[in-house]
Amino acid sequence: MIKQDLNRQWTFKSSQLPSGIVDLPHDFSILQKRDPDTPAGIGNGYFPGGVGEYQKILFVPEEWRGKKVMLEFEGVYMNATVRINSHIVAQQPYGYTTFHCDLSPYLMYGKDNTIDVHVNNSAIPNTRWYSGSGIYRPVWLMVGEQVHIKPWGVFAAAQEVSAESSTTAVRTEVENSGEAAAAAIVRSTLLDAAGSAVASHEVEVQIPGKSAIEASQTLVVEPARLWSVEDPYLYTLKSEVLLEGKVVDLAETSIGIRSISFDARQGFRLNGVPTKLKGGNVHHDTGLLGAAAYGRAEERKIELLKAIGYNAVRCAHNPPSPSFLDACDRLGMLVMDEAFDVWRESKVTNDYHLHFADWWERDLAAMVLRDRNHPSIILWSTGNEIGERDGRSDGYAYARKLADYVRSLDDTRAVTNGICWVASLRFSPIGIDPSAIPEGFDYWGETTESYAEPLDVVGYNYEQKRYKSDSVKYPDRVICSTENYLMDSLEYWMTADEHPNVIGDFYWTSLDYLGEAGVGAVRYGGEKEVIRYPWHVAYCGDIDICGFKRPQSYYRDCVWEIAKAPYIAVYKPEHYGKNPVLWGWSWPDVVPSWTWPGYEGKPTVVEVYSTDEEIELFLNGTSLGRQGAGKPNKYKAAFELHYEAGELLAVGYRGGSEASRAALRTAGAPAAIRLTPDRSRLKAEFGDLSYITVEVVDASGNVVHDAADDIYFTACGAGTLIAVGNSNPVSEEMYVGHRRKAYEGRAMAVVRADGESGEIVLTAMAEGIPASTVAIAVG
Repeated sequence: MIKQDLNRQWTFKSSQLPSGIVDLPHDFSILQKRDPDTPAGIGNGYFPGGVGEYQKILFVPEEWRGKKVMLEFEGVYMNATVRINSHIVAQQPYGYTTFHCDLSPYLMYGKDNTIDVHVNNSAIPNTRWYSGSGIYRPVWLMVGEQVHIKPWGVFAAAQEVSAESSTTAVRTEVENSGEAAAAAIVRSTLLDAAGSAVASHEVEVQIPGKSAIEASQTLVVEPARLWSVEDPYLYTLKSEVLLEGKVVDLAETSIGIRSISFDARQGFRLNGVPTKLKGGNVHHDTGLLGAAAYGRAEERKIELLKAIGYNAVRCAHNPPSPSFLDACDRLGMLVMDEAFDVWRESKVTNDYHLHFADWWERDLAAMVLRDRNHPSIILWSTGNEIGERDGRSDGYAYARKLADYVRSLDDTRAVTNGICWVASLRFSPIGIDPSAIPEGFDYWGETTESYAEPLDVVGYNYEQKRYKSDSVKYPDRVICSTENYLMDSLEYWMTADEHPNVIGDFYWTSLDYLGEAGVGAVRYGGEKEVIRYPWHVAYCGDIDICGFKRPQSYYRDCVWEIAKAPYIAVYKPEHYGKNPVLWGWSWPDVVPSWTWPGYEGKPTVVEVYSTDEEIELFLNGTSLGRQGAGKPNKYKAAFELHYEAGELLAVGYRGGSEASRAALRTAGAPAAIRLTPDRSRLKAEFGDLSYITVEVVDASGNVVHDAADDIYFTACGAGTLIAVGNSNPVSEEMYVGHRRKAYEGRAMAVVRADGESGEIVLTAMAEGIPASTVAIAVG
């Protein structure tokens, strides 16, 4: 079917916001001021929900009469009702499912037709993190002949895989929406990256009226270039349907040729090569943009994670956008694609448990059928920390039903589920009174055994202490650390690395996100200090909400043995002598700064993260001694000293000789605003983005870490300023607008190309600092 985006010029109405014309993707929660009294509370970052109405006029030409006309919504949060000319054509409660609407029965030809989308995200809380609201992913118009390839009707699965010769099985589902039977040819052609055909096959099929058939074919590629993390080579599968020698439908699918396997002896293997998953959990939001799933925003997530050593992501805890998976395919990132955070048992009042019984099959099928051609996906996850994991509410039966249903749709990948602790319960599904459990009884293992039994890979959330014993108790069990504590990252990785049946580690979390606010906060007021408004960011990611690398990521560089230089982590002098309270997702309150005016002569502590054997610390040329570092010292060397402005230098030694060095220098007064775009040229296409790092610097170019200036932005030309932000987890500022304070000397601005060639000029101004501009070419 011919597919074109339908993302421009929708009329939007909401009682919470002014009416107007908007473009998609559109998240109306991020446009609202956070509210400390919203029922969504800290879980949703105090962002309001609400009801939104979207409308678009679609002219339908006369020549579409008799054709199949559909809409594809990649994601609408949530409770979407779609109408065409006042007729309901689809209803979709789950906010993360891609769904289709058949418009054909209700179209008026040669006339304007009205599409209405009603979005209801008013029943909050309905999720444990920031969800966003509205049509937050793209919408597509699809037009095809009566005989056409069904949406998601192409499935290509590599079977025999080697660089010399590889076989790919192709199944193509062809639908005939007309009354008369049709004789068609299905032609499948595999194209290499240069567009040359490397394999092709044709098969004739007979399709009765008002029905669909599936054509099966085999394509052999000799030689084949295999998809891998290091070389994510993609082929294009060109699927054609011919009637009487004429092509009546065409679909192109990006695929990769690769093999995957899982077992308890050799772990996970990609193309036969044992591979440990260096994984991170990723929520669906796009940081400063809220939930708006721009393709470039999704791609940037993967670029950031690849750059710091990750080779895998877990989609926590719902199917991601297609553009996210496309980026994983192109850039070489392995994926655990996850369906649900709840089944029948709820976690918050209005979550998916209200719809699970009626919708789980449709929503699970939507995930698998939509995503099964992505070579990046190696695991399907049926859920996360599901309440039924202990057997209650038919949990054991549902665990098997969901796993078996996934395999019926795609048996080429492993099925998993993230299982966390099981507390003492009101009752025991295994027939044992929790209050009378005998000493030494393995309550977690026995309670979850039947739940885990239908899984190919058992996900362990925060259960690293069980790896050794469960490797003995369940010798054939393949384990994946689906979540772990940031504070124990070294122990988790070392334990996973020691056990071949543990295929990898997924940190909570790789990217910071909106909602679940303050789970990574460091508190100094003791246990009674409660995290509340204006906290709105989780504050636990290796990469912060702007995309800046945080201290724990530099420590992970050491854990993964990829660090190139020492990292100097300075404890804030104002907290010296206090006892911080850290949760499992917290990291010590350290910063890479040696600018502390007003603390001259005051004590502080400096930690240096390094893979080197020893670290020597110098303050203004004076040695403060050497400390052991590297793996024997958990990659940390600690020094206590008194603050003195100047240069703090860390020198690493191996075998007694200098191996590396890094320095921090005290910054002077703010002298300039430095603007650094991640991309200096954008496509002349609506939605392409450039992220501009904004730094307040002194005359020598050092970031002024204590700068908190109000920065005012203007953008003109062939684009729009769509977001401003900083890394402050308790800021009450909006992510939309033209003003944002610097936080720790930095901020971020995001500009969007609006579809025309030209130039976008961004200007940043602050009182007492010269204005700065940067030009982004478009086209």
